[in-house]
Formats: sequence, C-alpha cells, structure tokens
Amino acid sequence: MFRISRYMRQLAGQSGRTRRPDAPAGHGPVVIWNLIRRCNLTCKHCYSISADKDFAGELSLAEVETVMDDLKAFGVPVLILSGGEPLLREDIFAIGARAKAMGFYVGLSTNGTLIDAAMAERIAAVDFDYLGISLDGTRETHDRFRRLDGAFERSIDGLRLARGLGLKVGLRFTLTADNAHDLPALLQLVEDEGIDRFYLSHLNYAGRGNKHRRDDAHHRMTREAMDLLFDTCWALESAGRPKDFTTGNNDADGVYFLHWVARHLPERLDEMRARLARWGGNASGVGVANIDNLGNVHPDTMWWHHTLGNVRERAFSEIWQDRSDPLMAGLNQRPRALKGRCGDCAYLDVCNGSSRVRAQQVTGDPWQEDPGCYLNDGELGIAPGRERVQVTPWVRLAEAPGAGS
Repeated sequence: MFRISRYMRQLAGQSGRTRRPDAPAGHGPVVIWNLIRRCNLTCKHCYSISADKDFAGELSLAEVETVMDDLKAFGVPVLILSGGEPLLREDIFAIGARAKAMGFYVGLSTNGTLIDAAMAERIAAVDFDYLGISLDGTRETHDRFRRLDGAFERSIDGLRLARGLGLKVGLRFTLTADNAHDLPALLQLVEDEGIDRFYLSHLNYAGRGNKHRRDDAHHRMTREAMDLLFDTCWALESAGRPKDFTTGNNDADGVYFLHWVARHLPERLDEMRARLARWGGNASGVGVANIDNLGNVHPDTMWWHHTLGNVRERAFSEIWQDRSDPLMAGLNQRPRALKGRCGDCAYLDVCNGSSRVRAQQVTGDPWQEDPGCYLNDGELGIAPGRERVQVTPWVRLAEAPGAGS
C-alpha cells in the first residue's frame, strides 16, 4: 500500500511520520480478515468470488475471539474486517466492539448498499476507526460492475449517513480499462461529499479479477490515472484542504512517484528516494496478512489459492512465523530473488517486486517480473539491450508518454 498523502505532506514541509498517527503501534502484520463470504452483490472483480448464499464452515464467534486473542498477543496493530459483505454477518458488531476494546485499529470494508439509518447507528456505536465503501465509478459504471441497478445511490446514501454520524469514511476504487474514465468524477465526488480518504486499487489477478485481467487498465491509462491522483493530492495539500490518498496492489506507484518528484521538486528527489526505500514497497507475507472466512491464512487477500495454514489447527502467530513454505520464505527474503525486469530494476528496494500474484497468474512463476509494472526500462534504470521473455498480456510501450520530461 502506497500512502501518497504521507509523502506529499513531507514534500510540503509538514511533519513526516513512519506510520499512521491514528493506528496503534505493533510488530505483527496488518490483518485483513474476510469474516464472511456471503455478499448481496456479485461484483465483476471480486477476489473472493462471493455470492448471495451461506458458505459452510465459516469461523464461529468463539473461534473468532480465540484468534483475536492470539493476534493481539502477537502484536497485530490493525484489523480490517471484510467479506463478502461483512454487514451480513450477524455478530459483526460484537466482533467490532471486542476488537476496539482490545485496542486494535479497526476498519470495516463494505459495499455500502446495506447502510440505512439504523445500520449507520449500529456502525457508529462500535466507533470503527475507518469505514471503507467501494465504488467502481459513477452511477452507470458502478451499477454495471456491481450488477445491481441502484447500487450507486444506495452506497452514496450509506456513505452520507455514516459521515453524518461523524465516522471517518473513505472510497475504494479498483482501476480497470472499463472505468478509468470515471476517475476524475470520483475525485470530484470526494471533494464535494467531504470524504476523508480515497483508495485506488490496481486490478490484481485473483478471483473474478483474474478472469477479467485483460480488462486491466493498460499502461498508458494507469500512468494517466496516477498523474491525476498525484496532481490532485498535491493541489489539495497546497490549498490547505488535505485528504488521504492511497494506492494498492501495484507498488511501482512509489517508483512512478519519484519521477513525479523529479519533474516538480527535483531538489527533494534524493530525500524522497531514501524515504521510499525505508517504506520498502510490497509487504505481502511480511507486513500484510489475510485470514479468510474458513480460517485459512494467506500472504494477502489476493493469494486465496495459496494457503499457509488454518487457525483452527495452528495459531496464526505460529503459521505466520513458519518459513518452511517456499512462497513465505521468498516473500520474506530481502531483496527478493526476482527475475526479468523486476530482477534488473534499480528500484527494487523501493518497490520490492510489487505483485507476485500477477507474476504467478501470468507465468506460473511467482518470482517472474510483475506484468502490471507500467514504467519503461529507462525509467527503471535497466540497461538497454537486455534480452528476456515477454510475460505481459499487453504490448509494452517502447517509450512511455512523459518519460524523461
């Protein structure tokens, strides 16, 4: 996860922090917990391939509480409660309240369509630290992606109800070639509605997202989206109206940001390069973990096809520290033993190879280059003339627009 606003504030001369000021310190990973697989929607890019039906074998409340005790003892600082649609789980508020009482930073990730006035009051009573609502574009685009007419209006209504009760609310948006045109309108919505955060997720190849990977925004669109995001964030910071902008699932964003800094504030480039190296890029299997609805542990939410263990059989803390799994051993190696462009990249210490899922899904090898990297060889500091196997599902730009400008 790349926290754009953090680095923009440092460029603007404000105090830099190594972690979110509202999140408690801890030594374990951030845990994204898919407590339920059931969902009232069947979204096009769903990584958990959810459906509106009950799934057998999900963790009981007692089992969830046992895992929470272990997570707390292990030093996990943050729990993101997700699904499916977590609001369909009857005990979600009991889980949230217990997590808050234990001192976790607790986020709730929802599609927002179930938030009416009564539901908003229950969410506010738990006092979740953050409520993330997913949108896939403006009304027409969102409803098409969500496969439900009226989904956009229901999500916006839920967002407004939550904001009216003082909850910290953010929008989550997954960028694809089919909805990139709606990004400017969504950023305007963030401003108009007084939304606190905007999270842009690059499409990762998992669940339905893998089936639709050829819909991934091609490299030119990705660059244009990131330029807009950087410029918007900087403009708001400069105007004294800061908001939190974050991206996920493509840590090449950090490298692209350095090129933005080189164009706009070249005197700060070395400083920012050092800061991003300390950030360290992709944290799958290291600083980010996932527990699914059945209790299976994964290196992150996009690795549901690779299970490290189950919390019914072993404590999460034991599973997470076990390096006998080759994937976990490789993810925790620094630097990671990567191939292709990622192995040759001069910014490996910044990006850490980005998404190993995309590499694995396209090539069968999790250590190959990430096909979602949208920078060209020159921008990555790769010497010309290197011969390698082309692994991307798209034609790579010989010289990406804006390179060197």
